[in-house]
This record gives sequence, C-alpha cells and structure tokens, in this order.
Amino acid sequence: MQAPNLGDGEALPSTVAAVFDEGHAFWLEAEKLGFEGIFFSEHHFGLSYSPSPNLLIAAISRHTTRLRLGTMGMVVPFYEPWRIVEELTMLDHLTNGRLEIGFAAGVPQELARIGLGMEEARERFNEALEILDAALARPVISHSGKYWKLENLSLMPNAFLQPSPPKWTTVVSTGSAEKSAQRRSKICTGFESVSRISEIFDVYRAEATRLGIPAGPDQLAIRRNISISRDAAQAREESQAAKAATLKVVAGDPRVAARSSSLLDAPRAGAGFSLHDDDYIAGTPAQVAEQVIDQCRKCGAGHFLAMLGRSITARRRETLALFGEEVIPQLRRAEIG
Repeated sequence: MQAPNLGDGEALPSTVAAVFDEGHAFWLEAEKLGFEGIFFSEHHFGLSYSPSPNLLIAAISRHTTRLRLGTMGMVVPFYEPWRIVEELTMLDHLTNGRLEIGFAAGVPQELARIGLGMEEARERFNEALEILDAALARPVISHSGKYWKLENLSLMPNAFLQPSPPKWTTVVSTGSAEKSAQRRSKICTGFESVSRISEIFDVYRAEATRLGIPAGPDQLAIRRNISISRDAAQAREESQAAKAATLKVVAGDPRVAARSSSLLDAPRAGAGFSLHDDDYIAGTPAQVAEQVIDQCRKCGAGHFLAMLGRSITARRRETLALFGEEVIPQLRRAEIG
C-alpha cells in the first residue's frame, strides 16, 4: 500500500490536525486489514500534507507491530545525504527493523520552487546516492565529490537492526533501472503502460543477472491508482476523476490527457513519461484483483503499491476495507505482493 497525499491547498490548523488524526486511524486500520506495509510519499509547497514523511513513519511505528514502513521515496536533492542516513538508522530502531528505504529524484515543479535546476538536482541526486550506498554498507565513510567532502565520518546511530534494510529507488527510465541494479536497489515504477514497465524491468533483470544478484519478482514493484466499489460504474467514474487530478499536479493542465513532464531520472534533459490508462485500475473487488494480478504477471512484479485515494474520506475508508478484506486474499492466493 502507498499512502496518498493527505490533502491539497490551504487549511486551518484545526483542519490540518484532523487530517493527521484521521490518517493515523486509517493507517492503523490498514494493519488490522492485512496490508503488508505502507510507503509514504513526499511532496512539498501545498501539494500535500506529507513534506516530511519520516515523521509519519516515526509516529505510526509506535502504534503498529507488523506493518513494513517506508517512503517511496525520500527526495534526495532536498537533503544532506549524511542527514538522511542518520534519520534512517533512527527509524530502523523506532520501527524495530520494519523499515523499507526508498529514494527518489523528485519532480521538477517542486525543485524549481527553491531555485534548484534540473542539471544541478540530477548531479546532487547521483552524488548523494554514492554517499548513501556507502553509508548503508558501513558506519564510517569518506567521500570527495563536487557537492560533498567527507572524511572518516561516523554516522549515529551507526547500526541498523537489519543486516541490510531493503533499499528501493523509484524509476521511470531503463537507464535508471540499470543503475539501480548496479546499486543493488530494488525498483518501483508507475505512470507507464504495462508494456513499457516490462521493458524497464527487462533491463533491470538483464543487468542484475549479469552481476549475479537477485533479479526476481521480489526486486520489482509497480504502483497503481485504485478505485474500488461494489458499483463498477462508480469506481470507473472515480478513477477518471483521479486521473484528472493527477494530470493537474504532474502536467499542469488537466485538459491535456497525454502531456509529458520531465523527470530527473530520465536519460536526458527534456525526456518524460506519459500518464497511461494502465496506471488506473477500477471496478468491483473481483475486477480490481483480476487487473492487479494480470499486470503483475505480465511485467513480473512481486510487489504492488496501491494508491487508494487523495484524501481521507468515508469513501476512501470503504475502499481500504474492500481492498483489504476482498482483494488482498485473492492476491495472496495468486502469489502476488
């Protein structure tokens, strides 16, 4: 399960508090319903109530016992990499070893708000990953690069409970998939068609096989928007509304159904992705389960991240229950997720 944006726009302090209270109750219910984990998203500048998802992980970790918890992913160019590692080691202890580590390059619209251009952000992302990978492997690191120079830096707390916490990277290009395999990172992707995701995964699998490291379904995840209802027509209508809302945020114009937006992990400046209909799964619980299983089998993904709505509402709580009680059992029987 992937936690959605909690809300949009300006709000009164009392409203913000209510959003967090309702979200907390929602995530606790997810554990009761059998969800395996929650990945929180990170967005900034009025687009969501989740600018610091690690705080949400810390809050929910003390009230859950089984859920895997992580961020998909931390927007690396916004941080000092040594600070990321220190927060992650703290969270690994706070979650009692249930942490999943996810890194992302971010979206240009948000990076531009603080004057961070594409070229510099990409450079910072790539250099920071070198530091992060080194720090996740050993407690004392040295690094000399364009943006950071570190010598025998000891990071505290300097011990993970897990021998090697699961590491994820969000990708939308074959080049980033190949690089992720070289970094021994699992990958997650969305937005694209199943056929395009299969191409991305094929590159990852080929590089992982060449390196002699695991290349199976456990290394691969897809993220999809889910609209589910007893009434299939209602679910389809909600799915179209969700797509329009995503286009408004990502592409900047909800009227342009296939407009692209440059992403930092794209192979060259100006490359982008298309928002495909495959990213939106809608229908009754049985129909949703069938579509999820079909997509995972076609591309070889062993993990599925379900986006169940953009705000906490009664309908979204109903969606959570339907997915947990009726879809998840079918996915487990099909050995998906």
